[in-house]
Amino acid sequence: MTEPRNASASGLRAEARRQLDETLIAELTTPVDPRLHALVRAILGGRRALAVLFYGSGLRQFDPDGVFDFYIILDRLTDWPAGNLARLGNAVLPPNVFYAEHEIEGVTLRAKVALLTCAQFRAGSSPRAMDTTLWARFCQPVRLVWVSGPDVADSVLQILRDCVVTASGWAARLATGPYSAQGWWEALFRRTYRAELRVENASRGAAILAGQEARYEALLRPAWDLCGLSHDGTDAALVPHLSAAQRRRAERRWVRMAQRGRWRNVARLIKAAFTFKNGAAYLAWKIERHSGFQLRLSSFEARHPLLCLPVLLWRARSIFLRGMRG
Repeated sequence: MTEPRNASASGLRAEARRQLDETLIAELTTPVDPRLHALVRAILGGRRALAVLFYGSGLRQFDPDGVFDFYIILDRLTDWPAGNLARLGNAVLPPNVFYAEHEIEGVTLRAKVALLTCAQFRAGSSPRAMDTTLWARFCQPVRLVWVSGPDVADSVLQILRDCVVTASGWAARLATGPYSAQGWWEALFRRTYRAELRVENASRGAAILAGQEARYEALLRPAWDLCGLSHDGTDAALVPHLSAAQRRRAERRWVRMAQRGRWRNVARLIKAAFTFKNGAAYLAWKIERHSGFQLRLSSFEARHPLLCLPVLLWRARSIFLRGMRG
């Protein structure tokens, strides 16, 4: 009797993997605005990279006045030019982030770019990861806008699948249900945002799913099947089979992860002050975007944002106060 059960479980996992891959491949290969490909080529500038992933709110609509979010996946951190301090920071507390802007077809396009290695990406997708950042971000829609070859594309697909499976497992363990697929995902994103010390309102989970409800519904049950989590119920009331003891263990681990996550993200902010390349230009753009006033940078301020940070913040404060009075 054992062999048929094992064969049945193996077949269920294979079908679940096929369903997940079908959805993820369709997303990864969905065309994007050609100007984004030109922007990515300008950012790479001939440097060695394995892949570039495009994610975030820019997926919904091409907004030339916004900032596009990219992750550049490297084989080794030394494949991207950086100082020793920046590389050390990326090795200990990935990813490093920088701001870039390039003129594409007569329009300045802006990007916030994160760097990490494929090994770091894979580790962050695992259910054993103590950092929620990567799997919580990349269980969401993403586009593969540059890739060095088919083997790398396969690796990216596998890592993204792992992100979805890890996220679905935590969704099942952190809430009690029964919920619809949308309810499970919304509950998860509320927890991940709190764990990452991000200031968002209570509707943020629903906002992430908006317009993508069918996508998240298509992913949930296959992801549970792939991680060996049995479940039943209707579309409106799905129930994963977990004991009270399993939920308590998961909750205790999540509390530890959230505590570390808050300190980790504070540390990332401090690290960014030293490693965020072109951070002053990004600050100036954000101020103009939100206030309509320009923060003009001298060449010295642009080159040495950390040294000039107190002055820049004081000038930014003055701009916002002027806007409030005007």
